[in-house]
Amino acid sequence: MTNIDLHEISEVTTKPHSFKQNPKRPKPPARRYKPLKQLISDEVKHLQTNHPDLSVNTPTYQSIVSPPSLKPQKVYCDITGLIGPYKNPANSLRFHNVEIYQEVIKNMPSGVDQEYLELRGANVILK
Repeated sequence: MTNIDLHEISEVTTKPHSFKQNPKRPKPPARRYKPLKQLISDEVKHLQTNHPDLSVNTPTYQSIVSPPSLKPQKVYCDITGLIGPYKNPANSLRFHNVEIYQEVIKNMPSGVDQEYLELRGANVILK
């Protein structure tokens, strides 16, 4: 048996560790959360003080209230995820190019097209 000096062990366990909170160190201030109405009013005040030429109703990059986009919504291929400009009229699957249509969509077994449409959220369930 080896002789263990208990005094050395007690020093290791009782010395202050760097990962523990120092009681002399001041605590950080408590966070204050603002409701949405206050955030919006603060943003409007900021815009009025820094950009007086902008009206309150002018849509900016940071404003929450903005009109809907006039650009058409992008559509993607159901098979590859690339931009899908074409649509199969038989089962309404979107596809990227002719190769995907000829190799995948034409040879697709029945029922699989509904699973692809279900992934997109466009499946039709007939009862």
